[in-house]
Amino acid sequence: MKSFANLFISVVIAVWVIAIALISVQNATPVSLRFLVFQSIQIPFGLVLAFSVAVGLLGVAILQPLWGLGASKSRVDEEAEFFIDDEDF
Repeated sequence: MKSFANLFISVVIAVWVIAIALISVQNATPVSLRFLVFQSIQIPFGLVLAFSVAVGLLGVAILQPLWGLGASKSRVDEEAEFFIDDEDF
């Protein structure tokens, strides 16, 4: 199951790289980002898309251990908490 997850992640990243390359070639016009009163310098759209994906991947990789998404609890352990032996009372 672990190898399937690694394969799936690799495929997703490969698709993103291909999409960024295609969009960069087709849309090479510079864009500038605006947020409230802030404005960035003009950079190509493909570069903005690549930075956005990279920041998103790094953010999820950093926050995943903090949220506990990587730690999986087995279903057997959850069910065992609900069964109580009468001998304990």
